[in-house]
Amino acid sequence: MDKAIYMVGGSKGGVGKSMVTMALIHFLTARGEAVVVVDADTSNPDVMQNYEKEIPCEGINLDDADGWIRLVNLCDENADKTVIVNTAARNNQGVGAYGVTLSGTLDELKRRLVTLWVVNRQRDSLELLQDFLEAIPNSTVHVVKNGYFGADEKFELYNGSKTRKSIEGRGGKSLLFPDMADRVSDDLYSKRLSIRKALADMPIGNRAELKRWLTQVDGVFSAVVPNG
Repeated sequence: MDKAIYMVGGSKGGVGKSMVTMALIHFLTARGEAVVVVDADTSNPDVMQNYEKEIPCEGINLDDADGWIRLVNLCDENADKTVIVNTAARNNQGVGAYGVTLSGTLDELKRRLVTLWVVNRQRDSLELLQDFLEAIPNSTVHVVKNGYFGADEKFELYNGSKTRKSIEGRGGKSLLFPDMADRVSDDLYSKRLSIRKALADMPIGNRAELKRWLTQVDGVFSAVVPNG
């Protein structure tokens, strides 16, 4: 397999998919990888709006068959680039109906599919993850516990679950994603800043917090994103 497809999922709003996606974009581009970004949240494309002036971005609706066809074609057209997909809150229905369009073409695309499944502390995060695993069984799945919702021990529902055993038994990892100070994350969204631009333009205190957070993010992604 050559370049990966990274799908940032969660199938519900408010768990932090967009922030994880932006962090992944920064992590990969900072080490020199060429990426193309798909924002499937076409009603509120935060990631695309923050990054479209810097890297190739495309909004694709993955609620219908045409969207999945376009995603596969885009992956083929950009064989030399890593593809990052920020999914929409409602994505479970599209995955269940049309996810095979992507999963069935991975061998021909010569790509591996890696899913970063972002969860909060609620049960529906785990139930939606089970649906995803059934729909796309040939993806490597890592669970990302968003630290915005608390320390690792707060995720006791996931930590003690059969779902965790299943994920880790399939070779996936359970990760804790670091929390960022609200004033910095608010600026990223309200001012439509990429992380690279924020590191250049934010006040010194904000930049210090962003750098602290990125150091922790690098540790998280280094565990699941290989070099090259």
